[in-house]
Amino acid sequence: MTDPQGSKPPKQAPPTPAFRTLAQSRPTTPDPGLVIPSGPLSDEDRFRDELEKGILFTTVESVVNWARANAIWPLGFGLACCAIEMMAIAGPRFDVSRFGAEVFRGSPRQADLMIVAGRVSIKMAPVLRQLYDQMPDPKWVIAMGACSSCGGVFNNYAILQGVDKIVPVDVYVPGCPPRPEGLIHGIMKLQEKILTSKVELGPFPRKKRGARPQAGAA
Repeated sequence: MTDPQGSKPPKQAPPTPAFRTLAQSRPTTPDPGLVIPSGPLSDEDRFRDELEKGILFTTVESVVNWARANAIWPLGFGLACCAIEMMAIAGPRFDVSRFGAEVFRGSPRQADLMIVAGRVSIKMAPVLRQLYDQMPDPKWVIAMGACSSCGGVFNNYAILQGVDKIVPVDVYVPGCPPRPEGLIHGIMKLQEKILTSKVELGPFPRKKRGARPQAGAA
């Protein structure tokens, strides 16, 4: 049966927008039990309002460090059994691409991270140093496992007792061998170090200063 008076359906409220600014989020008729500060917005509220509009203020150093930390290119370089664990981080189970470090490069000139995965023999030491020298700056080194960190169980004349004797090491990952989770944790620690590092620009040619006149000279 139809309504003889022809009543109209009730009007629906307009949908709320998915994104609102701080000024739009304030209700027009506030709840009596809700305490809303009256008066001008504070500096924190103004900053939040600007962020919601898509404006972000930062420094070049922070942006450069953020880009470097989230776009690490490791060198495809393995020495012993730790390299098997290093290969596992690129698989779907551990997925190091979540941290932006899955692009293993085949050339040291395209890499900025050397993961020393395994023991380093005395004969391999100059080769490893040459690969490190061919990497462009800035570059970092992770000593993965006990063998690369301190020689491990190979305390003899043929094994280098710590790769830090030939290259500077940023992060040490313990274990024999460490699991892929341990290496990923080391990469995360390296990212924290990169984010707090100082950006070095250059080298710029220095201006030659003129010779200062000596005291008492005519």
